[in-house]
Amino acid sequence: MAKIIVTGGAGFIGSHLVDALIKKGHDVLVLDNLSTGKREYINPQAKFFEVDLRDFNKIRPLFDDVDFVFHEAALPRIPLSIEKPKETNDINIGGTINVLVAAKEAGVKKFIYASSSSALGGNAKLPMRENDVCQPLNPYALQKYVGELYCKIFSDIYKLPTVSLRYFNVYGPRQPREGSYVPVIGIFLTQKKQGKPLTITGDGEQTRDFTEISDVVRANILAMESNKVGRGEVINIGAGKNYSINEIAKMIGGEITSIPLPPGEMRDTLADISRAKELLGWEPRVSLEEGIKKLL
Repeated sequence: MAKIIVTGGAGFIGSHLVDALIKKGHDVLVLDNLSTGKREYINPQAKFFEVDLRDFNKIRPLFDDVDFVFHEAALPRIPLSIEKPKETNDINIGGTINVLVAAKEAGVKKFIYASSSSALGGNAKLPMRENDVCQPLNPYALQKYVGELYCKIFSDIYKLPTVSLRYFNVYGPRQPREGSYVPVIGIFLTQKKQGKPLTITGDGEQTRDFTEISDVVRANILAMESNKVGRGEVINIGAGKNYSINEIAKMIGGEITSIPLPPGEMRDTLADISRAKELLGWEPRVSLEEGIKKLL
């Protein structure tokens, strides 16, 4: 049994990860300031600390004797980062450095970082490979990319084993469904439930690679357990298949309406997952059709 910290463990991805780790018999500490996480998502068997990652002195003692750290905490969403670049930077970069330093000082065995496919940005050729040149199109994408670079530097200089998992459009139960910055599947499900038309941005032909939450959780646990990673590697975690927003709307069903395309968004995403197969022995198990059926 390992002692594990999950930052953002009250959030969508973090809470599912906490559940899976507890099921495996690990001792889990959740660090979350509940700015986007929900108290009811926290597994009752986890030890919960309501802390802000920007407060280094408060978080540092919690890392003593910890074996693994999953850094899931962030202020996510591209539109929010465009609206609030300073606040998102303080949390997504400042918070990440604090967690890395705390993990290094405590002698943690491995640090697993939640990154984003948005880091690749405007230059992305399909399928997107981990070593393609990154050209972030918005503050959130840049902040996630900087986190990857910091992880690599902490591995190279301080010998802290790190690995960055680049998530591609994660969806599933507990995904955000309300507020101004909700991902597309969450928006569509809420609109359908309320009997409203589904709002498609632009022509709806932009494509996304969607990954079901259980597959993402499995990738994280494999990254913790694999002795092939820990030198600052970046690994795509995606389905390796993409769908247009129009196709998603058709799967969910209902009337549709069109709204303008927001700034800073990539046109298409599609993950090359050969590195995940090779280093983690991971590939997705849940198809988008199955995942959406489950949510409906």
